[in-house]
Amino acid sequence: MTELALMLVVFILSFVIGYVLISRVPPLLHTPLMSMTNAISAVTILGALLLFAQPSMDLDEKVLGAIALITAAFNLVGGFVITDRMTGLFKSHHEPSGGGGKK
Repeated sequence: MTELALMLVVFILSFVIGYVLISRVPPLLHTPLMSMTNAISAVTILGALLLFAQPSMDLDEKVLGAIALITAAFNLVGGFVITDRMTGLFKSHHEPSGGGGKK
């Protein structure tokens, strides 16, 4: 029971600290922040894969691990798609004038 209480305290503390830190980030830095969040998701995937390497796992542990792995992978891919769209907003789409290429 104390282990569960400790995990809940860590979760709530990390939620509050994360919310306070993210709310103070200027909008200009949201794209690099998204990229770092994607890196954290990749670390989560590596952790789940390391847990799957353990020989003694019950079926319920394997199911929870698989769910964690799938959701972290979904978060990682979705984060990179959103980051790509956000960085695409900063690219210029102007055609060079003068037609320097051969016809």
